Amino acid sequence: MTAGTLAKWRVSPGDPVSQGDIIAEVETDKGLIEVEVFETGVVESLLVEEGAKVPVGTPLAEIATVSVPASVSAPESAPESASVSAPASVPGRIISAGSSEVDLDGPMASPAVRRRAHELDVSLQGMHGTGDHGRITLDDVEGPAPPAPSDRVRISPYARRIASERGIDVRRVHGTGAGGAIRASDVLSAKVPAPGKPVSAAERMQRAIAAAMTRANDEIPHYYVEHAIDMGNALAWLREVNASLSVSERLVSGVLVLRAVARALHKHKKLNATWQGAEAVPSEEIHVGLAVSLRGGGLVAPALRNTNEGSLSDLMARMIDLVSRARAGALRSSEMTCATITLTALGERGVDSVTPIIFPPQVAIVGCGATAERPWVVDGQVVPRPVMHVTLGADHRVSNGHQGARFLSALDRLLQDPEKL
Repeated sequence: MTAGTLAKWRVSPGDPVSQGDIIAEVETDKGLIEVEVFETGVVESLLVEEGAKVPVGTPLAEIATVSVPASVSAPESAPESASVSAPASVPGRIISAGSSEVDLDGPMASPAVRRRAHELDVSLQGMHGTGDHGRITLDDVEGPAPPAPSDRVRISPYARRIASERGIDVRRVHGTGAGGAIRASDVLSAKVPAPGKPVSAAERMQRAIAAAMTRANDEIPHYYVEHAIDMGNALAWLREVNASLSVSERLVSGVLVLRAVARALHKHKKLNATWQGAEAVPSEEIHVGLAVSLRGGGLVAPALRNTNEGSLSDLMARMIDLVSRARAGALRSSEMTCATITLTALGERGVDSVTPIIFPPQVAIVGCGATAERPWVVDGQVVPRPVMHVTLGADHRVSNGHQGARFLSALDRLLQDPEKL
């Protein structure tokens, strides 16, 4: 994806938040994604309004994590982002707010505003704020014509938002503001492009998938190794275990494959990594992404975090929950970004095998075909056995065919002893 729409805020300025809290919902081509917070602190400001469509990477909110120097006493209940009037006898008191420092005797401005002023090389001294009690706001700092590095167009934030909503290319708008800056009136008077053929959510998702997979094919030197695995022991063990479980608690063979992939990665860490810049960075944690086809069309591959931990029953419950939420469009942002390897299984479609394409920035992917009765040699005799074809696609910059083959052999051994998974 390249952009998303902020559908709903779940917090307001002044609300305390802790790591893992859901603070917003963002609508994407893949559905509604819940956005988690990874800091503990207080919501200082919301930078994007509900309904606004913004590019990936746009800051959505400021979380204040403030510590006060020991030499300055402050009430524990004081809001961390609050502006405090300092007595004349204590000049230059500083409150640290994240990576910023706020001079309490200087102009009234939040850490976010001060950071933006520093980015634009704008002095706050002597600036008249339009906020409450003279507080300096982002609009005051950015003025009518802030720089826009992405397209080198001088345009006010309000005008840019209107242009985005109306689908207008700001590079084709003549600005009447100071220095040729584009104002809201310039955008409103610009010609709105004729609406094109409506594109469904499924079509948008397919285009996004096509772009990502084209890039993966162009940039990643894939190699493939395939292995046939006798699933007889695994299926026999499943039948025995499921006989004592209720229908809702029963396990499926897919959960065994998920766990086996995760366990095999313990000794084949090169495949459990992400490509960052010019090198592969191994992950200490194992989060297997599960490719899920959506009923309306399209595909997502959210991650089952720490796939190698917990009981098989727990993993089964988590897998059912993940697939259900994926198809309901209720995934979390971390589930869409933290996978360290992906498993795609097309056995239910009856295909013998699948040659998958790696999901960047991962460096490996496992594809499984259907488990079907095939002729198999056991003790010198040809007998029918349930066999599954497994394919590993991996990045040749990180591993090689010999290492990939050893991984599949490890996967085979694990599935022969399912009770140990």
